[in-house]
Amino acid sequence: MTTNEKIALLRKAMEREQVDAAVIPSSDPHLSEYVPDYYTARAYLSGFTGSAGTLVVTKEGSYLWADGRYYIQAERQIAGSEIQLMKLGMPDVPGVTKWLSEELGEGQTVGIDGRLFSVKFKEDLEKAFERKKLKLSIGHDFVSQVWTEGRPAMPGEPAFLHDVKYTGLTAAEKLAKVREKMDKEGAQCYLISALDSIAWLLNIRGWDIECNPVVISFVLLTPDKTYFFVDEKKVAGAVGEALAKAGVTVLPYEQVYETLGTVQGSIAFDAGRTNCALEAAIPQGVKRMPMADIAYTLKAEKNDTEVACMREANLKDDTAVTKFLYWIDQNVGKMPITEYDVGDKLIELRKEQEGYLGEGFGVIAAYRANAAMMHYSASKDSCAEIKPEGMLLVDTGGQYYEGTTDITRTMVLGPITEEEKHDFTYVLKSAIGLMSAKFLSDTYSGSLDVLARQPLWDVGLDYKCGTGHGVGFCLNVHEGPQGFYRSAMGVIMKPGMITTVEPGVYKEDKFGIRTENTVVCVKDEETPYGGQFCKFEMISFCPIDRRAIDPALLSDKELEFLNNYHAQVLEKIGPRLNAEERAWLAEMCKPMVK
Repeated sequence: MTTNEKIALLRKAMEREQVDAAVIPSSDPHLSEYVPDYYTARAYLSGFTGSAGTLVVTKEGSYLWADGRYYIQAERQIAGSEIQLMKLGMPDVPGVTKWLSEELGEGQTVGIDGRLFSVKFKEDLEKAFERKKLKLSIGHDFVSQVWTEGRPAMPGEPAFLHDVKYTGLTAAEKLAKVREKMDKEGAQCYLISALDSIAWLLNIRGWDIECNPVVISFVLLTPDKTYFFVDEKKVAGAVGEALAKAGVTVLPYEQVYETLGTVQGSIAFDAGRTNCALEAAIPQGVKRMPMADIAYTLKAEKNDTEVACMREANLKDDTAVTKFLYWIDQNVGKMPITEYDVGDKLIELRKEQEGYLGEGFGVIAAYRANAAMMHYSASKDSCAEIKPEGMLLVDTGGQYYEGTTDITRTMVLGPITEEEKHDFTYVLKSAIGLMSAKFLSDTYSGSLDVLARQPLWDVGLDYKCGTGHGVGFCLNVHEGPQGFYRSAMGVIMKPGMITTVEPGVYKEDKFGIRTENTVVCVKDEETPYGGQFCKFEMISFCPIDRRAIDPALLSDKELEFLNNYHAQVLEKIGPRLNAEERAWLAEMCKPMVK
C-alpha cells in the first residue's frame, strides 16, 4: 500500500471511533527512543524512518513533525504523499500540542493510544484543550486496525546478566538506593517503565530493541517487594536465579495493569517516562507522586567501576575505528567501497575486540552531500560509492560488556574545498571550546552548550540539534538527564556523568562535518573564591584528520589542545595496532604548527 492508502484506512478507523484527529508517535509503551519493530507504526504509516517524529492525521490533512536532524530525510521520504512536513524547532512551526489546540474546531475529539504517550504529554494536551473544549480520548489502538498484514512479532530474545565486576554494585544494592529515595520522598510504591532504568537497576541486559541491550518489562517497588513484569521465558535459568536472590518476584508482562489496580497509599513515577494507560490503571484514591525517575538519575552518575570500564570500552572501540580509518585511507580508489560497506567493515573490526556485544546504533556512513543529513542511513540497495575525493562522515558506536561508545569522525578522502577546510576547522574549534571547559560544580549542562556554538556563531554558522547527550553503560547510546542543548537548561553536571561533545556544520547538497568525542565530568580544583570546579576528561581517543585543519585559524591554546590530544591518541591506541597501522597513526598525530 502507498502512504496515502494507509492514511485513508486510518481515517476510516477514526470515523468508526468518532475521532477527529489521531496522533501517531514514534514510541512504545516504555516511551523508548528506539523501539521494537512491532511499534514502528509512525514509520509504517508515513514512510519516514527517522528515530523521532510524530504523525497527526485529521479528516482533511496529515502532518509530520520532525526535528532538525531529519528535515532533509523527512522531506525526501514523504515526497509524493499527502503529508505536510512540520519542521519542529523553526520559529513559525508550533509543536504538536499547540497546533492541535489551535487548528481543531471547538468540541472536537483527539484520539491516542494511551500506552504510547507519557502522563506529562496527556496533561499538557488536556490543559491546552481547555479553551476550545477539545476532548482527549486515550483508548484507541488505530494501528492494529490498519497494520493488519506483515507486522513484526514482539521480540522474545532471552535476557543475560551484567556482572558486578562491570557494574560495581549488585542489583540488591541498587534496589536499596532506590528504596532509600522512596522513603525520603514518602512514596509507598514506585513504578518504573523506562527500559534503560530497569536494565541498570536489575543488572540485566537483553536484545529486545536492536542495538539497545534492554528487556521489555516493568518494575513496581514497595518497601519490601520488587515485582518484575516480563515475558517469563526471557528470564529463565541463571537470570531468574539471580533475580530471585536479589528478592525480585517475576510476573507476566501484561499483569502490570492488573497489579497497579491493587496498589494503596501513594505511588511515585516519572510523568515524562510513564505512559498514561499505566497511570489510568492506578485506583482513584491512591496519591500520585510524579517525580524524576530515581534509577535514571542514579545511573547518570557512573561509579568508579563503571567509569573505568567505560574508559576501557572506548579504548577498544577507538582501536577498531582507528583501524577502519587506516583501512579506508589505504583502499579508497583502489577497490569498490560504498557507504554500506563501511558498516560491515566496522562490525568486522569490532568483532576483533574482546567483550564486543554488537553495534550501539546503526552506522551513519555519509559521503559528501549525504553527510548534510545528520542521521542519514545507507542501505545495501541505496548507497553512494566512496571515491578518493571530498569527505566521508562516519558516526558509529559499539556495545561492550564494559560500556557503550559513540564517536564521529569526518575524514578526507581526496581534494577538498577551502570552504570544507574552513568549516572543518571551525567545528574543531567548537569541540575544543566545550571539551576544554572548566566550570563550577553547580553548573547546569545546558548552559555549557554556548561554549561549543560560539566559534561557529562568530562566523555565522550553527547546527539545528543538541551539542551532546549522555551515554548509557552497556545500554542506550542516548541517555540523560544530562546533555548540552541550546534550548534547555538540563541538569547540574556532576562527576561521573559521561556525555558526548559533537558540534557540526551541515550544508544541504554540499557536505556535512561532525567531530564527536565522549568525555566524563570529574572534579577539578577547589578555590576559596570560586568553590569547587569541575572539568571534562577525554575518554575517546581517535585521530582527527589533520589534512582538513587550517592551523592558522586555531588559537595557540586550541593548537596546544589538539597536539596534546593527538599525543595521547598515539600513546593509548598505537600499541594496539600492527606496525603499518601504527606508522600511519604516527603520521596522522604529528604536531601541527601555524
